[in-house]
Amino acid sequence: MLRENRVKRMMKEGKVALGGHISFTDPALVEILGFAGLDAAFIDMEHTTLDAQTVENLIRAAELVGITPIVRVPDHNEKTILRLLEAGAQGIQAPHVQTPEEARELVKAVRYAPLGERGAAGGSRAAGYGSVPWAEHVRRSNEEVLLLAMCEDKRGLDNLDAIASVDGVDIVVVAPTDLSESLGLRGQFDALRRIYRDIAARMSRIGKAKLSVPLGHPAMPFTASELKALGVVYASVHPSMAARLIKSFSDDVTHIRQQMVG
Repeated sequence: MLRENRVKRMMKEGKVALGGHISFTDPALVEILGFAGLDAAFIDMEHTTLDAQTVENLIRAAELVGITPIVRVPDHNEKTILRLLEAGAQGIQAPHVQTPEEARELVKAVRYAPLGERGAAGGSRAAGYGSVPWAEHVRRSNEEVLLLAMCEDKRGLDNLDAIASVDGVDIVVVAPTDLSESLGLRGQFDALRRIYRDIAARMSRIGKAKLSVPLGHPAMPFTASELKALGVVYASVHPSMAARLIKSFSDDVTHIRQQMVG
């Protein structure tokens, strides 16, 4: 049964929600994000081998600690999106959205009628295995599920205004790695900052979908104050869990070996 979407509530309150990247299969890591004070688990199916059953268990862990499970899908396949929503995902983050037509197709996949064309299944996990009245489930799903469209290449950036204007798109995520590669601006932080300021201004003028940009990402290491100035409502926090583990262990090993030599 769908609960209140913590990220969406924070957006309404004018606060910035923070998410932690999940690329491992252990639900305990999602619980750790919640105990650490984060607001969302950013479950990544695009750049991992996570399958739907594993993701369902990660979603359960997010619910247990009261954070929002947002799943980055590997593609725009409506059947994949449907299975994840029925497992209880409260956010669908779609990569490489390049046109408003693609954004509208995603809305159709994520929203029940009359907002979209999501397939109906009253016995799904998200519907409490049939314990929630159908009309209530439809209403809560259309209210509580977030749709995040990733604009992360030149074509998506060119069509940003139209994508951000599509009804049913809650957040536009402008990811720095693919964007900088697409624009030929790898490591050119000043140029990227100017582009992000322009993006923020464009979205503010439109006044519909909100902006998400990662915090401390190595491809564009924005600070918290910079994200606030851009009007960001949701940010995934870097380094990722894998990068944190590697850094911590590497530092320890280096320190230990230096002591042994000394």
